[in-house]
Amino acid sequence: MDPQREPANGTRASNGVTGHHHHNVEAKEKAESYVSPPYSRYQREITMGVAQGTLPQFSLQMDDLAESMKGVMGEKAYAFANGAAGVGWTDRANREEFYRWRIRPRAMVNTDTRDLSVNLFGHRIPAPILFAPIGVNNLYHPDGELVPAKVAGELGLPYCMSTASAYTIEKVAESNDLGAAVRSPNKPLVNGQTERKAQSPRFFQLYMSNNEEVALGYLQRAWNSGFDVCMFTIDTVQFGWRPTAFRPGAFKFPHAINFVPSDWFVEVSVRHRANGDPIDPTHWHGVSHTWERIPWLIEQWKRISGGRPFVLKGITDAEDALKALELGCDGIVISNHAGRQVDGAVGTLEVLPEIVEAVGDKMTILFDSGIRTGSDIFKALALGAHAVLVGRLYIWGLAHSGEEGVRHVMKALLGDLDMTMTVAGYPSVTKLNRRALKYNSSGVPPQ
Repeated sequence: MDPQREPANGTRASNGVTGHHHHNVEAKEKAESYVSPPYSRYQREITMGVAQGTLPQFSLQMDDLAESMKGVMGEKAYAFANGAAGVGWTDRANREEFYRWRIRPRAMVNTDTRDLSVNLFGHRIPAPILFAPIGVNNLYHPDGELVPAKVAGELGLPYCMSTASAYTIEKVAESNDLGAAVRSPNKPLVNGQTERKAQSPRFFQLYMSNNEEVALGYLQRAWNSGFDVCMFTIDTVQFGWRPTAFRPGAFKFPHAINFVPSDWFVEVSVRHRANGDPIDPTHWHGVSHTWERIPWLIEQWKRISGGRPFVLKGITDAEDALKALELGCDGIVISNHAGRQVDGAVGTLEVLPEIVEAVGDKMTILFDSGIRTGSDIFKALALGAHAVLVGRLYIWGLAHSGEEGVRHVMKALLGDLDMTMTVAGYPSVTKLNRRALKYNSSGVPPQ
């Protein structure tokens, strides 16, 4: 049996996924000793480099990094990568709620070693971070998704591949395996590929085509390539109104041909997926999906994968989370598509507590939209998420300097989380709960 598909650390009896970190874990997991890599040392590496005259590739301060992307790709390309629906209020709401939840540092706690690891769908991963599914990455670098997939493999973190990837399912899986081989050099290569699949779970994010054969073909190929979690995105059957993406003139990408948006994302996808699979425009311009469709899709994925987890991405309401649980979903991703669909909608951190209260002990909860820092991850975990998805950060790194940029950004994020746990007095993510935070309803986040 493929080690990737064999639950490594016990599963929850009710739905085959691991228990929430706020609850007792099985005896087998209790007995297992695990200490995360010392991620905080990355700050020391950067500091020593500066002392020797080697400056960081780019600023890791969030706003500086986003702004510097304009210089790398141009303002129009920046707008395409970072644009939000409408006037951007949902995108702003995602960030503002993090400001209102404040960390309560604890004194006199031994944090000499930290354990950031979590059990996710039967896999032990060293930190509660997933690479979010983002399509057509070769808008930002010619190697596209192959770059973050490789870095995710190196770090042992789950990689989520988008249906709109610029490279095929098979190529992305191969790159992820090559990264995992760097992490585990004693595992031999066979014909240029690793002997086994990456230890961390690979998620395949599905945009559901109206053509059932196309959708099932994707899922079968994903399973054959070692993707063992299906993540079905439900909030994007149509694109939200994104005026920043419609600025006049050609979009000038350094690694891509110019285009004028006309039925814009389909055109972008077609032109920039020369190494990927043919795109079916009905992914985004078809009829709406309904709950009645979910049992059939779950049944098909379970048949193809032998019962591996099925996750819905795009939940922002507790009633919808309960419906997903009722229909047999193993997990959900709380997400508003980074504020790119509905302007004026709730921020994801606003609804996390009520969704956790509704379903938190019964299914896996992943958190998306708005994560930028280690403190953000700390807060999402303390409010009940099992793990978080990170997207724009690694895209910014990819645009700046390809593989080195993605690695730099993600190692810095891991270091930030590790250091935050250290100085706040929390040696393990199992110690995080609502008591670690204090809510302040007043005040305006600094600009």
